[in-house]
Amino acid sequence: MIIGMFLVTFIPRVIPLILLGNKELPEKVILWLSFIPAAVLSALLAPSILLQNGSLSLKLANTSLVAFFPTLLVAYKTKNIFYTVSGGLVFYLITAALF
Repeated sequence: MIIGMFLVTFIPRVIPLILLGNKELPEKVILWLSFIPAAVLSALLAPSILLQNGSLSLKLANTSLVAFFPTLLVAYKTKNIFYTVSGGLVFYLITAALF
């Protein structure tokens, strides 16, 4: 099982390095690849922010959604991951205490 998991995670990482290691990628490919981290992070966070008990919740009772907006503002203003995560935790705790 461990060897299988190693192969499944290792091979997709090594093959592009072997095939593309010495080649210059086109500008459009580099631009496209630059959006992947934000897209993956959004895909991971959106369900935990928007869903409660398996269904869409856009109410003030959804503490994650209410805490998301000031956290987004902190992220936009500071562009610092430490302040964003710390602010998000504080906003979530305050929201959970209020609601």
